[in-house]
Amino acid sequence: MPTNSMQLDLTGRTALVTGSTRGIGRAIAWAMARAGAHVVVSSRKADAVESTLLAMREAGLSASGFAANVGRPDEARALLAHVLEDAGGIDILVNNAGVNPVHGPVASMTPEAFDKIFAVNVKAAWSIAVGALPSLKARGGGSVINVSSIAGLAAEADLGVYSASKSALIMMTRAMAREWGPEGVRVNAICPGYIKTDFSAALWHDEKFAQRVIEATPLRRIGTPDDVAGLAVFLASDLAAFCTGGAYLVDGGYLA
Repeated sequence: MPTNSMQLDLTGRTALVTGSTRGIGRAIAWAMARAGAHVVVSSRKADAVESTLLAMREAGLSASGFAANVGRPDEARALLAHVLEDAGGIDILVNNAGVNPVHGPVASMTPEAFDKIFAVNVKAAWSIAVGALPSLKARGGGSVINVSSIAGLAAEADLGVYSASKSALIMMTRAMAREWGPEGVRVNAICPGYIKTDFSAALWHDEKFAQRVIEATPLRRIGTPDDVAGLAVFLASDLAAFCTGGAYLVDGGYLA
């Protein structure tokens, strides 16, 4: 029988969500705040952080913010230091920030683009999670959620390096789960499929491509950021107390 503590309730917890001023990250930030968490909003642009905070506070939600480019180690460290000082600790970390600056064959990828993709999609998630670990343990354990992609499970043409970074993020998630589980820290990955966001807007400008995706998706639609946010709240909550090391699909059955 479920216990009273097993609820979809994040009251009293602090959540840091990177890349949370638009798309999937924004939806996760709002969903966690509505579930009772104090959410720290972060993205590269200060004006985007401020506008997101204003909207959340006008809705009566608890939120603060800090602008940082997590692909730059000094800014990633400053973000984490701010959260630990401002909120007194961290219970939930959502590594959502991600980039894919270049679409094209693996052979045409420049070293600069390769490094940028891995710096944000993998290294930043690793460094922030490791930096948050002492606080997570001190507060009795917590939840780390790394936002990967179905591209990390099945490579697609012209997304080879991006796919490699998202695959690396899944494997890092599993390694963290094994190492940090004894401390009560759960680590999971979410693998969104085709979700309609600004990040993927270029794809939806091609109506034929969008139709092919819909036809290949058993639920016959493109996903929304809210579809991903619901799973993130679940994984952060006590309802997912025995879930760690997982890579959970939110793809409408696309990879089924």
